[in-house]
Amino acid sequence: MSAAVAPVRIDEGSPGSVRVSGELTFGNAAQALKAIDAAVARDGRSELDLAGVTRSDSAGLACVLAVLAQSAERGRKLNVRNMPEGMHLLASVCEVEGLMA
Repeated sequence: MSAAVAPVRIDEGSPGSVRVSGELTFGNAAQALKAIDAAVARDGRSELDLAGVTRSDSAGLACVLAVLAQSAERGRKLNVRNMPEGMHLLASVCEVEGLMA
């Protein structure tokens, strides 16, 4: 039996920015994608700040990539800031870091 993964926390307090904190993993990626995308879409946010992400895996990376793609489909560029080192390394290994710029 695995421990439940807490949902990510979304902070929309900074104008133009959405700050994500907590774990971004297989256990909560689907819920996180919905919450982050909704927050980014609101008021046309232009920055996704991942400084508070404490742990991430490939599902977390896929979640961020999906939010970027959905933002682009809406005609908005979304900048990712403060990507955790582990996510950055995984993006590099998967050769998708150029999509995160």
